[in-house]
Amino acid sequence: MLETLRNAWKVKDIRNKILFTILIIIIFRIGSIIPVPYIDVEALKSAAQDTESTNQFFSYLSILTGGGLEYGAIFAMSVTPYINSSIIVQLLCVAIPVFERWQKEGEEGQKKLAQVTRYATILLALIQGIAFFFYLKNGGGNSQIGSYLSVSGNSVIFAAFVIVLAFTAGSALVMWLGEQIDAKGIGNGISILLFAGILSRGPQAFSALYGYFFKYKQYFAVIAIIVVFLLVIAFVVWMTAAERRIPVQYAKRVVGNKMYGGQNTHIPIKVNMSGVMPIIFASSILMVPTMILGFMRVTNPPSVFYKILSLFSVQGVFYAVIYFLLIIGFAYFYATIQFNPVEMANNLRKNGGAIPGIRPGKPTTDFISKILSRITLMGAVFLSVIAILPIVIGNVGQINISLGGTSLLIMVGVALDTVRNLESQMMMRHYKGFLD
Repeated sequence: MLETLRNAWKVKDIRNKILFTILIIIIFRIGSIIPVPYIDVEALKSAAQDTESTNQFFSYLSILTGGGLEYGAIFAMSVTPYINSSIIVQLLCVAIPVFERWQKEGEEGQKKLAQVTRYATILLALIQGIAFFFYLKNGGGNSQIGSYLSVSGNSVIFAAFVIVLAFTAGSALVMWLGEQIDAKGIGNGISILLFAGILSRGPQAFSALYGYFFKYKQYFAVIAIIVVFLLVIAFVVWMTAAERRIPVQYAKRVVGNKMYGGQNTHIPIKVNMSGVMPIIFASSILMVPTMILGFMRVTNPPSVFYKILSLFSVQGVFYAVIYFLLIIGFAYFYATIQFNPVEMANNLRKNGGAIPGIRPGKPTTDFISKILSRITLMGAVFLSVIAILPIVIGNVGQINISLGGTSLLIMVGVALDTVRNLESQMMMRHYKGFLD
């Protein structure tokens, strides 16, 4: 990875793209510490440091925004509205014929889907901004805190307008920054900003581990966490490179005076073809109940609805099971989008190719579908196990690292995707054509 970065820095065009990406990240980090008016920043910071009063929604958003929520910042909602809108639009591509047609129209269709995603992002940012305002007004559901706002009385209405507008505009600006990285920078823009937000929490995470080790004397738990994190990094790297190769033979055919075909090749199918997207989507969906829970005031006795939402605590067994199943479901969803066995079988038959021992047509389609299903299940199960493993370790060691596994998987996945993007750009610039 370091060698790739060093070689990329020598190429002027790529160096400019890297510097542009760094500039966007700096702007993103500045926007994550500029507070919105009428928010009691000190109260928010105190709540973030008090683990007993901080709910899991607060912790989740703080991780994704790099502390933007703790500052009541303009970018407090960060990339979550865009991620959620992307989930909705991609799911609608399966259900709505117009979206499905756009998805198959190539670049023009992708532009239309991107525009729909932008509108959906603004709408979700507005809804989430309103909900977030009530979260601040209710003190995160903690009756002892009262409110995270610095105003009261009739001024609350104007404060609500300013806060919701600032949060919505901040989400739109984050989306625009991500698109600028896509157009002029390196890697996927939204993933890079998500990576930057999580990485900025690194010093705080190391400080917490230091405290658990020396202050609370939880030696076994801290050592186990470090070992598991290292193993997760190694495993994700290995799983990203792993692939199943389906052998293909092309028949010989004579066209004029030339002979074509006759060679043996293979179809590579990645074990983890969907990357970290199932993790991001599953964690985003499961945080919705916890988010709603944070906007509610605790009653005595708690309501039935409150008890149901409480089941989605990220340290609970119910959350781990649903998380496991959602990751597998999204992995299959992405595999279905990326690979069409019927289309692959038809292309093989048109080009005179065949899988050894498998007849062309439907038998080839069934064979590819079976291989794809097994590979997807293997990658999804391993990914799910690693995602919920920190939850198990956290419950055993009584340390709240339940979101650490998700963050680590996202960071490693984004880093690998960015490095591959750099390698592909260097290959394009150093490729020698037949005229050279």
